[in-house]
Amino acid sequence: MSDPDVVVVGAGGDAPALAWRLGQQGIDVLLLEAGPFHGNEQFPNPHSERGNAASASTEDLSGDLLDQQFTAREGDMGSPVDGKLRWGPADAERAPWARTVPQTGVISQVAGVGGTTLHYYGNHPRAFVPSVDQQPHWPIDYADLVPYYQHLEAVHPVKPAPTTPKAELFFEGARRSGYDLTTGLNVEDEGYRPFPNAIHQPDESLRRDGDYDGDFRDVSGDTLACHEHQGGPHPRGADFEDRAKRGSLTSLVPKALATGHVEIRPNAFATDILTRAGPGPLEACGVAYRDTWTGRTRRVFADCVVLAAGCIETPRLWLNSGLPDDGWVGKGLTTHHFDFVSGTFDSDTLEELIGQRKVEPHQGQAAGSRLDVPGKGGIAVNTFAPGITASVMFSESVDGFAFENDTTGEPWDTQGRVTGTKLKEEMSDYRRMLTLICHTDDRPRQDNGVTLDEATEDEHGPVARIDWSPHPEDDERRDDLARRASKLLDEAGANHIHRAGAAPIFLHLQSSMALGKVLDSGGEALSVDRLFVADHSALANGVGGANPTHTGQALALRTAEHLAERYFDGVADPIPANPTPASADD
Repeated sequence: MSDPDVVVVGAGGDAPALAWRLGQQGIDVLLLEAGPFHGNEQFPNPHSERGNAASASTEDLSGDLLDQQFTAREGDMGSPVDGKLRWGPADAERAPWARTVPQTGVISQVAGVGGTTLHYYGNHPRAFVPSVDQQPHWPIDYADLVPYYQHLEAVHPVKPAPTTPKAELFFEGARRSGYDLTTGLNVEDEGYRPFPNAIHQPDESLRRDGDYDGDFRDVSGDTLACHEHQGGPHPRGADFEDRAKRGSLTSLVPKALATGHVEIRPNAFATDILTRAGPGPLEACGVAYRDTWTGRTRRVFADCVVLAAGCIETPRLWLNSGLPDDGWVGKGLTTHHFDFVSGTFDSDTLEELIGQRKVEPHQGQAAGSRLDVPGKGGIAVNTFAPGITASVMFSESVDGFAFENDTTGEPWDTQGRVTGTKLKEEMSDYRRMLTLICHTDDRPRQDNGVTLDEATEDEHGPVARIDWSPHPEDDERRDDLARRASKLLDEAGANHIHRAGAAPIFLHLQSSMALGKVLDSGGEALSVDRLFVADHSALANGVGGANPTHTGQALALRTAEHLAERYFDGVADPIPANPTPASADD
């Protein structure tokens, strides 16, 4: 596509939603993606050779290639250095791309078509209602998002996660802790519920009361094999679009390509936003990008430009392009200030509560149950594979070593880093362990965000520098959630509870190019015409601590309609507006 109407930087979690909606209007869209395109016959060996330049047809999508490329092995898929799902070039022989993180912390992102939804857990809760309507950050109302939520919930689809034994254990702890079951999708009050997940429901033959002794390749839908973090390749042998986990690669990308108006060009790292003088502010008119295999730089011109490279690279590209900065570009970054709390259970207790003598973390979806606490954040079952569990749960604490910490008066027994023989002992109990993640409702602050590290350049210019530290109020919320998680585990019967005191993990990133600060209410830049942002950086805050994918994609659909209305011929059959406040059950 040499002359698109719209050029989009990024083809990650949110951009395919925008491209699909624009393509439905007959608007020609070119997506430039820095990473590889998996499962595509135009790129049969995406980590060893360049392949062709682009893909514009669903005929290119291949389930057989996904089976070959997504092995589900923890190191092969998820290693941040040389795994297939890393932030780096497709060429497996080259190092990851650099970022500067002055404080303790780790960035967990994926380059490639589908972006970080390649290794996300498929969690699609809506934003907490008070985080939009009762926090001062949003220039729109929660009700404005509801029709887009509903649209996505139908097309992915989004359904409550099946209740597996580890979820039964979590729910029992929540009930004993005094929480009620939440039955609606619009969360306003405290309560527990199955996670609303974009993962196909499991085959009926896999029900716990069934008698299945076949091969997992014989089932459709979710195999309950807990491989979401390794790409979610199941069920093996399924067509590309029939994979259970509905990440953008397998759910939204095929829909976008099927419009006949969308082309995706992987291995294309954007380096400059092209502008021209307009009647008022500057106007965006194109993008310069670098082929990550050949090093050749090209330009593509379009009527509008959309940035969807994520909360780090979108502001980096803006700043490297020398665009206006009013003090909020890259700022206001939120991360959900994670912490982890685990409980180890006696086998007799487990048999009494869930009918089996081990929690078996690998049984069921990686995150299938949650507790919502509006104003504080959320708590969810978080099943990492053993290697990552050993790391984030026991080895990457900022609270020192566990043997140094006095936990007298705390609801957890130990806190901090565990190493050596003690770490082996802890991990030997992995199959009797329930691990919970705390998602803190950290708020946007101008001190936190993304700038340029002028002292460190790669082939694409000065790299991004991420400065983030929690405000004391954020620490208080995280402590509150950790205490709630510990009480839940204790009420469920855990005989040992450990709090990680985790180092910052930059995984749930939001609000670095926020609506109401950098962007207007339609997602267009306040200082540059014809330039839009359609990724999580456009979210005005951390949506209360709910996983952000659902809201990012809903906002991308809404932004697509505003773009089409402002610069093309309007929107044919717009997603119906919701003129009244959303009810608790819709």
